[in-house]
Amino acid sequence: MHKPSPPLEGPDAFQDQIRIVLVETSHSGNIGAVARAMKNMRLANLWLVNPNSFPDEASYARAAGASDILDRAQVVSTLDEALEDCVMVLGTSARGRKIPWPVVPPPEAAAIAAENSQAGPVALVFGRENHGLSNDELHRCHYHIHIPSNPDYSSLNLSMAVQIMCYELRMLYLRGLEGGEGSPYLKPMTAPGDAGWDVPAAKVGDVEGFFGHLEQTLHNVDFHRRDNPRQLMSRLRRLFQRAKLDQMEINILRGVLSAVQKAAGASGNTKSTQAGTEPTGQEDGHV
Repeated sequence: MHKPSPPLEGPDAFQDQIRIVLVETSHSGNIGAVARAMKNMRLANLWLVNPNSFPDEASYARAAGASDILDRAQVVSTLDEALEDCVMVLGTSARGRKIPWPVVPPPEAAAIAAENSQAGPVALVFGRENHGLSNDELHRCHYHIHIPSNPDYSSLNLSMAVQIMCYELRMLYLRGLEGGEGSPYLKPMTAPGDAGWDVPAAKVGDVEGFFGHLEQTLHNVDFHRRDNPRQLMSRLRRLFQRAKLDQMEINILRGVLSAVQKAAGASGNTKSTQAGTEPTGQEDGHV
């Protein structure tokens, strides 16, 4: 029916104890999409309560590389079977209740699930595509999860709702890893010096050499008048320093300036006005 996918990395207790429960799913393709959402966030424990059709080609086609989640999915006839050994149950609900029930948004729901998973399986229950969970099913939940979507268009696709909860669980898991193991996934990479950036940050002397080269080039092409500079170089300095240039970018920019000077017939005057700040290589701009 399908090409088996490689097995998951062995999930730890936290990930294995979180149980995604789908109740009477109408479209088997949604089951496959849920499996994909789960594997994206490294969850693997899927339970299906009386699905309309499973397993079938549609579910495996939508699962893409997450067919192993479907292979291990537990199929049961009733919700009680899926929840019998759980220590905590949280169910998604978009509706207000006549009798108020404890309601939590996704981040708090993930924290509750993670805390209780230390004691045993925790179920996150998702209802039918057309009308969600029944009142009786919601009464089996300790907490209701409310995803604060657009009130004018609040209906979420089943796999989207599952993805939101799986993402919150993944973030909680990464933040809790010891020894900084999760930090590469959580820290941004936006400038030289950040982990993962490919080139070191430009040194102050190299940046000053670039500014001197830039001023000279602008003078060569009659754009900048040293006798009436106004605020041109100050504003350009602010612009480029805001960019947090790396060494390769400095070299490229100085290569561009050299090419401009050559085209303007000023190739003999490419040195910076700052002493000792020649470009460090690759000044032709090739990388």
